[in-house]
Amino acid sequence: MSGLSPSLPKEIQVQYYALLREERGLSSESLQTEAATPRQLYELLKMRHGFSLQPERLSVAVNEAFANWDQALQAGDSVVFIPPVAGG
Repeated sequence: MSGLSPSLPKEIQVQYYALLREERGLSSESLQTEAATPRQLYELLKMRHGFSLQPERLSVAVNEAFANWDQALQAGDSVVFIPPVAGG
């Protein structure tokens, strides 16, 4: 069985920064999800909250370490979606 298929619901902590925080109206939340990977989680959140950024424009971190979009999520993980930073 592939680790990329939806799995049992698990509680995940999600943090939002910059544009994502503005679009969500929150800096963080705890949610129950069946998403198996950060990519699946972001796609669900993008549909639910109308995020304007595509995953290709973001970096993702799981448990305070940069991660692959297809890394398996576990109950209790902390996920951060990191938008591009504007600089000058």
